[in-house]
Amino acid sequence: MTVDQQSQISILIIDDEEINVLLLEETLTLSGYTTLSAINGPDGRALARQELPKLKLDSKTNHIPVIFLTASSDVEKKVKGFELGAVDYIVKPFHSREVVARINLHLKLSRATNAVIENQATKLQQIAEAQTNFLLQPESLPEAKFSIFYKSLHEAGGDFYDVIPIAKHITCYVVADISGHDIGSSFMTSALKALLKQNVSLIYTPLETMHLLNSIMFEIMPLGKFITACIAILNRETGSMQICNAAHPPLLHIPQKGEPVLIPCNGDALGVFADVSFELQTVSVSPGDRFMIYTDGLIERAARQKVWSSELWRLLDAAKEIDGLDISETASHFKKLVTNVNEEEDDDIVVMAVMV
Repeated sequence: MTVDQQSQISILIIDDEEINVLLLEETLTLSGYTTLSAINGPDGRALARQELPKLKLDSKTNHIPVIFLTASSDVEKKVKGFELGAVDYIVKPFHSREVVARINLHLKLSRATNAVIENQATKLQQIAEAQTNFLLQPESLPEAKFSIFYKSLHEAGGDFYDVIPIAKHITCYVVADISGHDIGSSFMTSALKALLKQNVSLIYTPLETMHLLNSIMFEIMPLGKFITACIAILNRETGSMQICNAAHPPLLHIPQKGEPVLIPCNGDALGVFADVSFELQTVSVSPGDRFMIYTDGLIERAARQKVWSSELWRLLDAAKEIDGLDISETASHFKKLVTNVNEEEDDDIVVMAVMV
Protein backbone atom coordinates (compact mmCIF):
# COMPACT_ATOMS: atom_id res chain seq x y z
CA MET A 1 0.00 0.00 0.00
CA THR A 2 1.32 3.47 -0.81
CA VAL A 3 0.18 7.05 -1.28
CA ASP A 4 1.39 9.22 -4.16
CA GLN A 5 1.77 12.99 -4.21
CA GLN A 6 -1.88 13.48 -5.16
CA SER A 7 -2.98 11.43 -2.14
CA GLN A 8 -4.13 8.60 -4.42
CA ILE A 9 -3.71 5.36 -2.48
CA SER A 10 -2.55 2.28 -4.41
CA ILE A 11 -2.99 -1.29 -3.23
CA LEU A 12 -0.99 -4.18 -4.69
CA ILE A 13 -2.97 -7.43 -4.71
CA ILE A 14 -1.14 -10.76 -5.05
CA ASP A 15 -3.15 -13.99 -4.97
CA ASP A 16 -2.91 -17.24 -6.93
CA GLU A 17 -6.69 -17.50 -7.09
CA GLU A 18 -7.96 -15.19 -9.80
CA ILE A 19 -11.42 -14.94 -8.26
CA ASN A 20 -9.90 -13.49 -5.08
CA VAL A 21 -7.99 -10.93 -7.13
CA LEU A 22 -11.14 -9.87 -8.96
CA LEU A 23 -13.19 -9.62 -5.76
CA LEU A 24 -10.51 -7.55 -4.03
CA GLU A 25 -10.10 -5.28 -7.07
CA GLU A 26 -13.83 -4.57 -7.11
CA THR A 27 -14.03 -4.04 -3.35
CA LEU A 28 -11.06 -1.68 -3.20
CA THR A 29 -11.95 0.24 -6.37
CA LEU A 30 -15.43 0.93 -5.01
CA SER A 31 -13.80 2.21 -1.82
CA GLY A 32 -11.71 4.71 -3.81
CA TYR A 33 -8.37 2.88 -4.01
CA THR A 34 -6.26 2.27 -7.09
CA THR A 35 -5.26 -1.38 -7.51
CA LEU A 36 -2.39 -3.30 -9.05
CA SER A 37 -2.64 -7.08 -9.22
CA ALA A 38 -0.66 -10.23 -9.89
CA ILE A 39 -1.46 -13.94 -9.60
CA ASN A 40 1.95 -15.09 -8.36
CA GLY A 41 4.85 -13.92 -6.26
CA PRO A 42 7.43 -13.22 -8.99
CA ASP A 43 4.96 -11.15 -11.03
CA GLY A 44 3.92 -9.34 -7.87
CA ARG A 45 7.53 -8.48 -7.02
CA ALA A 46 8.12 -7.25 -10.57
CA LEU A 47 5.07 -5.00 -10.31
CA ALA A 48 6.20 -3.79 -6.92
CA ARG A 49 9.63 -2.83 -8.25
CA GLN A 50 8.10 -1.09 -11.23
CA GLU A 51 5.13 0.70 -9.80
CA LEU A 52 5.27 0.75 -6.00
CA PRO A 53 4.39 -0.40 -3.44
CA LYS A 54 7.41 -2.69 -3.09
CA LEU A 55 8.22 -5.54 -0.78
CA LYS A 56 9.83 -5.51 2.65
CA LEU A 57 13.31 -6.29 1.33
CA ASP A 58 13.46 -2.92 -0.43
CA SER A 59 14.85 -0.40 2.05
CA LYS A 60 13.07 2.47 0.29
CA THR A 61 9.61 1.01 0.85
CA ASN A 62 9.86 -1.44 3.72
CA HIS A 63 7.71 0.92 5.80
CA ILE A 64 4.68 0.16 3.58
CA PRO A 65 2.17 -2.07 5.44
CA VAL A 66 1.58 -5.59 4.12
CA ILE A 67 -1.57 -7.58 4.94
CA PHE A 68 -1.75 -11.25 3.97
CA LEU A 69 -4.79 -13.38 3.24
CA THR A 70 -4.80 -16.93 4.58
CA ALA A 71 -7.17 -19.88 4.61
CA SER A 72 -4.98 -21.61 7.15
CA SER A 73 -5.68 -21.87 10.85
CA ASP A 74 -2.07 -22.95 11.44
CA VAL A 75 -0.57 -20.56 14.00
CA GLU A 76 2.98 -21.24 12.78
CA LYS A 77 2.12 -20.06 9.25
CA LYS A 78 0.53 -16.91 10.60
CA VAL A 79 3.56 -16.20 12.79
CA LYS A 80 5.82 -16.76 9.76
CA GLY A 81 3.87 -14.09 7.89
CA PHE A 82 4.47 -11.61 10.69
CA GLU A 83 8.16 -12.54 10.84
CA LEU A 84 8.43 -11.70 7.13
CA GLY A 85 7.14 -8.21 7.82
CA ALA A 86 3.36 -8.35 7.53
CA VAL A 87 1.35 -6.15 9.88
CA ASP A 88 -1.92 -8.11 9.83
CA TYR A 89 -3.79 -11.00 8.22
CA ILE A 90 -7.34 -11.66 7.00
CA VAL A 91 -8.86 -15.15 7.04
CA LYS A 92 -10.36 -16.50 3.81
CA PRO A 93 -13.16 -16.39 2.85
CA PHE A 94 -12.90 -12.67 3.47
CA HIS A 95 -15.60 -10.05 3.84
CA SER A 96 -15.21 -6.87 1.79
CA ARG A 97 -16.06 -4.58 4.72
CA GLU A 98 -13.40 -6.24 6.88
CA VAL A 99 -10.78 -5.87 4.13
CA VAL A 100 -11.47 -2.15 3.73
CA ALA A 101 -11.59 -1.58 7.50
CA ARG A 102 -8.23 -3.27 8.08
CA ILE A 103 -6.60 -1.44 5.18
CA ASN A 104 -7.89 1.90 6.47
CA LEU A 105 -6.62 1.13 9.98
CA HIS A 106 -3.10 0.23 8.86
CA LEU A 107 -2.86 3.18 6.52
CA LYS A 108 -3.69 5.45 9.45
CA LEU A 109 -1.06 3.74 11.61
CA SER A 110 1.48 3.93 8.78
CA ARG A 111 0.86 7.65 8.28
CA ALA A 112 1.25 8.29 11.99
CA THR A 113 4.51 6.31 12.10
CA ASN A 114 5.87 8.11 9.03
CA ALA A 115 5.03 11.46 10.60
CA VAL A 116 7.04 10.54 13.71
CA ILE A 117 9.98 9.39 11.57
CA GLU A 118 9.94 12.58 9.50
CA ASN A 119 9.82 14.67 12.67
CA GLN A 120 12.79 12.81 14.13
CA ALA A 121 14.72 13.14 10.86
CA THR A 122 14.10 16.88 10.85
CA LYS A 123 15.40 17.21 14.40
CA LEU A 124 18.49 15.15 13.58
CA GLN A 125 19.14 17.32 10.54
CA GLN A 126 18.91 20.42 12.72
CA ILE A 127 21.45 18.88 15.12
CA ALA A 128 23.75 18.06 12.20
CA GLU A 129 23.50 21.61 10.86
CA ALA A 130 24.18 23.09 14.32
CA GLN A 131 27.16 20.79 14.75
CA THR A 132 28.59 21.77 11.37
CA ASN A 133 28.02 25.48 12.01
CA PHE A 134 30.13 25.58 15.15
CA LEU A 135 33.10 23.96 13.40
CA LEU A 136 35.57 26.66 12.40
CA GLN A 137 36.08 27.16 8.67
CA PRO A 138 39.57 27.91 7.26
CA GLU A 139 38.46 31.19 5.70
CA SER A 140 37.53 32.45 9.16
CA LEU A 141 41.14 32.16 10.33
CA PRO A 142 43.44 32.46 7.29
CA GLU A 143 46.53 33.15 9.39
CA ALA A 144 46.27 29.60 10.78
CA LYS A 145 47.01 28.19 7.29
CA PHE A 146 44.88 25.07 7.45
CA SER A 147 42.25 23.21 5.43
CA ILE A 148 39.63 20.65 6.44
CA PHE A 149 37.87 17.63 5.04
CA TYR A 150 34.92 16.77 7.28
CA LYS A 151 32.29 14.10 6.71
CA SER A 152 29.79 12.75 9.22
CA LEU A 153 28.57 9.19 8.64
CA HIS A 154 25.17 9.91 10.19
CA GLU A 155 23.23 13.07 11.04
CA ALA A 156 24.99 13.26 14.39
CA GLY A 157 28.75 12.81 14.16
CA GLY A 158 31.37 12.06 16.79
CA ASP A 159 34.44 13.47 15.01
CA PHE A 160 35.52 16.96 15.98
CA TYR A 161 38.18 19.54 15.20
CA ASP A 162 39.08 23.05 16.30
CA VAL A 163 41.75 25.66 15.62
CA ILE A 164 42.49 28.09 18.46
CA PRO A 165 44.73 31.16 18.13
CA ILE A 166 46.91 31.50 21.24
CA ALA A 167 49.17 34.36 20.19
CA LYS A 168 50.05 36.19 16.98
CA HIS A 169 52.42 33.44 15.90
CA ILE A 170 51.15 30.51 18.02
CA THR A 171 48.16 28.34 17.05
CA CYS A 172 46.61 25.24 18.60
CA TYR A 173 45.19 22.54 16.30
CA VAL A 174 42.89 19.83 17.67
CA VAL A 175 41.33 16.74 16.11
CA ALA A 176 39.25 14.38 18.25
CA ASP A 177 37.04 11.32 17.86
CA ILE A 178 34.22 10.67 20.32
CA SER A 179 33.15 7.02 20.28
CA GLY A 180 29.76 6.33 18.73
CA HIS A 181 27.62 7.99 16.07
CA ASP A 182 24.59 8.91 18.14
CA ILE A 183 23.14 12.20 19.33
CA GLY A 184 24.95 11.84 22.66
CA SER A 185 28.28 11.84 20.82
CA SER A 186 27.39 15.04 18.98
CA PHE A 187 26.47 16.74 22.26
CA MET A 188 29.85 15.78 23.71
CA THR A 189 31.56 17.68 20.88
CA SER A 190 29.95 20.87 22.21
CA ALA A 191 31.31 20.14 25.67
CA LEU A 192 34.76 19.42 24.25
CA LYS A 193 34.82 22.69 22.30
CA ALA A 194 33.94 24.66 25.43
CA LEU A 195 36.60 22.89 27.48
CA LEU A 196 39.28 23.53 24.87
CA LYS A 197 38.45 27.23 24.82
CA GLN A 198 38.95 27.32 28.59
CA ASN A 199 42.07 25.15 28.78
CA VAL A 200 44.15 26.03 25.71
CA SER A 201 46.49 28.83 26.73
CA LEU A 202 50.06 30.10 26.66
CA ILE A 203 50.48 28.86 30.22
CA TYR A 204 49.64 25.23 29.36
CA THR A 205 51.52 22.74 27.23
CA PRO A 206 49.44 20.26 25.18
CA LEU A 207 50.32 17.67 27.81
CA GLU A 208 48.88 19.79 30.60
CA THR A 209 45.80 20.62 28.53
CA MET A 210 45.19 16.93 27.88
CA HIS A 211 45.34 16.15 31.61
CA LEU A 212 42.91 18.97 32.35
CA LEU A 213 40.51 17.69 29.70
CA ASN A 214 40.62 14.17 31.07
CA SER A 215 39.94 15.27 34.64
CA ILE A 216 36.68 16.84 33.47
CA MET A 217 35.67 14.33 30.78
CA PHE A 218 36.12 11.47 33.25
CA GLU A 219 33.36 13.02 35.38
CA ILE A 220 30.89 13.69 32.56
CA MET A 221 31.45 10.99 29.92
CA PRO A 222 28.65 8.39 29.73
CA LEU A 223 29.61 4.83 30.64
CA GLY A 224 31.27 3.07 27.73
CA LYS A 225 32.15 6.30 25.90
CA PHE A 226 35.63 7.65 25.37
CA ILE A 227 37.54 10.23 23.32
CA THR A 228 40.72 9.94 21.30
CA ALA A 229 42.42 13.24 20.53
CA CYS A 230 45.50 14.93 19.14
CA ILE A 231 46.52 18.40 20.32
CA ALA A 232 49.30 20.20 18.45
CA ILE A 233 50.57 23.71 19.24
CA LEU A 234 52.58 25.33 16.45
CA ASN A 235 54.95 28.23 17.15
CA ARG A 236 55.93 29.66 13.79
CA GLU A 237 58.49 32.04 15.31
CA THR A 238 60.52 29.38 17.12
CA GLY A 239 59.96 26.76 14.41
CA SER A 240 58.57 24.14 16.74
CA MET A 241 55.42 22.10 17.22
CA GLN A 242 54.43 20.48 20.51
CA ILE A 243 52.23 17.40 20.15
CA CYS A 244 50.24 15.36 22.65
CA ASN A 245 48.17 12.33 21.70
CA ALA A 246 45.37 10.55 23.58
CA ALA A 247 45.09 7.10 21.95
CA HIS A 248 44.73 8.85 18.58
CA PRO A 249 46.38 7.88 15.26
CA PRO A 250 49.81 9.48 14.83
CA LEU A 251 50.21 12.91 13.30
CA LEU A 252 51.89 12.92 9.87
CA HIS A 253 54.75 15.39 9.28
CA ILE A 254 55.53 16.19 5.64
CA PRO A 255 58.69 18.33 5.65
CA GLN A 256 59.48 20.69 2.79
CA LYS A 257 62.75 18.81 2.44
CA GLY A 258 62.97 15.17 3.39
CA GLU A 259 60.72 12.15 3.73
CA PRO A 260 57.28 12.17 5.40
CA VAL A 261 57.29 10.74 8.90
CA LEU A 262 54.62 9.61 11.36
CA ILE A 263 54.92 11.04 14.87
CA PRO A 264 53.51 8.57 17.39
CA CYS A 265 52.79 9.76 20.93
CA ASN A 266 51.64 7.23 23.46
CA GLY A 267 48.64 8.22 25.55
CA ASP A 268 45.44 6.94 27.10
CA ALA A 269 41.97 7.73 25.79
CA LEU A 270 40.10 10.57 27.50
CA GLY A 271 37.21 9.99 29.86
CA VAL A 272 37.92 6.36 30.77
CA PHE A 273 40.33 6.53 33.72
CA ALA A 274 40.94 9.11 36.41
CA ASP A 275 44.69 8.46 36.28
CA VAL A 276 46.05 8.68 32.75
CA SER A 277 49.41 8.94 31.07
CA PHE A 278 50.40 11.03 28.02
CA GLU A 279 53.61 11.90 26.20
CA LEU A 280 54.74 15.28 24.86
CA GLN A 281 56.66 15.40 21.59
CA THR A 282 58.44 18.50 20.28
CA VAL A 283 59.19 18.62 16.54
CA SER A 284 61.37 21.13 14.72
CA VAL A 285 59.60 22.63 11.70
CA SER A 286 60.42 24.90 8.77
CA PRO A 287 58.28 27.19 6.61
CA GLY A 288 56.47 25.13 3.98
CA ASP A 289 56.27 21.98 6.12
CA ARG A 290 52.84 20.37 6.32
CA PHE A 291 51.11 18.31 8.96
CA MET A 292 48.15 15.99 8.54
CA ILE A 293 45.96 15.34 11.59
CA TYR A 294 43.06 12.94 11.04
CA THR A 295 40.62 10.51 12.63
CA ASP A 296 40.76 6.73 12.26
CA GLY A 297 37.79 6.74 9.86
CA LEU A 298 40.19 7.91 7.15
CA ILE A 299 41.90 4.52 6.91
CA GLU A 300 39.87 1.99 8.92
CA ARG A 301 37.26 -0.13 7.12
CA ALA A 302 35.22 -2.81 8.86
CA ALA A 303 34.81 -4.71 5.59
CA ARG A 304 38.59 -5.18 5.34
CA GLN A 305 38.83 -5.96 9.05
CA LYS A 306 41.77 -3.57 9.21
CA VAL A 307 42.55 -1.26 12.11
CA TRP A 308 44.28 2.05 11.52
CA SER A 309 47.62 0.86 12.89
CA SER A 310 48.01 -1.57 9.96
CA GLU A 311 47.01 0.96 7.32
CA LEU A 312 49.40 3.83 8.05
CA TRP A 313 51.42 3.05 4.91
CA ARG A 314 48.55 4.58 2.92
CA LEU A 315 49.30 7.95 4.51
CA LEU A 316 53.01 7.79 3.72
CA ASP A 317 52.28 6.92 0.09
CA ALA A 318 49.73 9.72 -0.26
CA ALA A 319 52.07 12.25 1.38
CA LYS A 320 54.45 11.97 -1.56
CA GLU A 321 51.76 13.13 -3.99
CA ILE A 322 50.62 16.43 -2.46
CA ASP A 323 53.78 18.45 -3.07
CA GLY A 324 52.98 21.86 -4.54
CA LEU A 325 49.29 21.82 -3.63
CA ASP A 326 47.82 24.98 -2.17
CA ILE A 327 46.98 24.42 1.50
CA SER A 328 43.30 25.11 0.78
CA GLU A 329 43.18 21.98 -1.41
CA THR A 330 45.44 19.74 0.64
CA ALA A 331 42.98 18.13 3.11
CA SER A 332 40.38 17.07 0.53
CA HIS A 333 42.99 15.90 -1.98
CA PHE A 334 44.85 13.92 0.67
CA LYS A 335 41.62 12.20 1.64
CA LYS A 336 41.03 11.17 -2.00
CA LEU A 337 44.56 9.79 -2.26
CA VAL A 338 44.24 7.72 0.90
CA THR A 339 40.76 6.24 0.49
CA ASN A 340 39.61 3.67 -2.02
CA VAL A 341 36.70 5.07 -4.06
CA ASN A 342 35.19 1.59 -4.37
CA GLU A 343 34.96 1.09 -0.61
CA GLU A 344 31.99 2.20 1.43
CA GLU A 345 33.01 4.53 4.25
CA ASP A 346 31.75 3.28 7.62
CA ASP A 347 32.89 5.97 10.04
CA ASP A 348 33.07 9.75 10.45
CA ILE A 349 36.14 11.32 8.85
CA VAL A 350 38.15 14.42 9.67
CA VAL A 351 41.33 15.35 7.84
CA MET A 352 43.10 18.56 8.87
CA ALA A 353 46.02 19.85 6.81
CA VAL A 354 48.31 22.47 8.42
CA MET A 355 51.08 24.45 6.75
CA VAL A 356 53.92 26.03 8.72
